Amino acid sequence: MRPVSLRSVEIAARAPSGFNRRHLRMPRPEEVLRGRPDPWFRLTRPHAVLGTPVQVADEDIPAGHDIAVLGRGSFWGAEEVYWQLPGVWTTSVGYAGGTTPYPSYEEVCSGLTGHVQAVRVVFDPSVITFATLVRIFFATHDATQAMRQENDLGTQYRSMLLVRDRCQARVAHVTLRAYTQALGAHDLGPPTTEIATTSTYYYAEEPHQQYLAANPHGYRCRATSPVPVPFLPDL
Repeated sequence: MRPVSLRSVEIAARAPSGFNRRHLRMPRPEEVLRGRPDPWFRLTRPHAVLGTPVQVADEDIPAGHDIAVLGRGSFWGAEEVYWQLPGVWTTSVGYAGGTTPYPSYEEVCSGLTGHVQAVRVVFDPSVITFATLVRIFFATHDATQAMRQENDLGTQYRSMLLVRDRCQARVAHVTLRAYTQALGAHDLGPPTTEIATTSTYYYAEEPHQQYLAANPHGYRCRATSPVPVPFLPDL
């Protein structure tokens, strides 16, 4: 059988044919896919751009570094944005904010796992702050769109910040409030961004990692913020 390309999977996940309104709401408990009790693969290749490990446990990140988990639409383009930033040690793409353990890409795109397509960023706060990552998060997608980014439709494309501690929560909430006011001043909004405590992050399959490094002409969602994101010097 001819293998199915990741590009065709992405197109199929976004295509109107077979799409129904279920994809635009969170799955009911009885609809959620069971998933798997254990990981079904392990990432072994180094980061295609940075040369650092892609799959790294929280306790194994370099001393003084922190982790951000952000969901802002298709994770291919989102990861590309973050791996280019100074102070970023490694990035990966995966699934977070949902229920199904160890899901596959196709399962997440079914709308029956509750997960968003997320990017996990390991960064050095002495070089780039979490507040800066959050501002870039809001600037590089349209947070006013619910369950979508442009033509990408589905719960996996919703806007979500997954915070790890009180400090990250404060930064996320203060930035969201300021951004909400900026949108309101232009008669736009409110943003639909969810702020939640970090749930288990499940790595996406190897071919999705640094996809645009291997496929520079691959799909990128071009949605951006409709207004400038406020700079908050106190964060």
